[in-house]
Amino acid sequence: MGSAGSSDRYLPETVQQAAKILVVGAFGVGKTTLVGSVSEIEPLRTEEVMTVASVGIDDLAGMSTKSTTTVAMDFGRITLSSRLVLYLFGMPGQRRFWDLWEGLSEGAIGVLVLIDTRRLEDSFDVLEQLEIRGLPFAVAVNQFPDSDQYSVEELRGALDLLPDTPIVTCDARQYSSSVGSLVSLVEYVSGNRSAAAWETIS
Repeated sequence: MGSAGSSDRYLPETVQQAAKILVVGAFGVGKTTLVGSVSEIEPLRTEEVMTVASVGIDDLAGMSTKSTTTVAMDFGRITLSSRLVLYLFGMPGQRRFWDLWEGLSEGAIGVLVLIDTRRLEDSFDVLEQLEIRGLPFAVAVNQFPDSDQYSVEELRGALDLLPDTPIVTCDARQYSSSVGSLVSLVEYVSGNRSAAAWETIS
């Protein structure tokens, strides 16, 4: 495995399976940061500078330094083990981009949902979209310096999650922390999906 900016462009010969993972969440929750922190290839980013047109549409409360937004997707790759590679697709968080989810979610084995506890209510619509599409997911609570702290039980109740839905904490800026979130998702999906859901690399 390598970190972002690594020169490792080709898959190890030992890799036998590939899986598509979506990284979703409300606007400004850290999706682009997470994909960039774990990708072993230069991540593909489709960000645009935020303009006056977004005023009143994109809520920047608590995000005074944010000046860009994803308008299509972020793409990265991580070799999670000697046998498994994950292709990561970071999805734009704003409601006006949700039509993109339909096509990009095709073939995905699972979804990592990033949550910001400072704006917990912003996650409700995102979770509803996943339930409508029937996609299995794990929740990763991205830890910001001024984040409110809640127990797993409190978060599960507030987000109305099933008892077996994984909830982990992470720092999207840190490689090991972000990888740990992806591992939790893969372990959860592996226990609930057949082998046919994974693409075999020949």
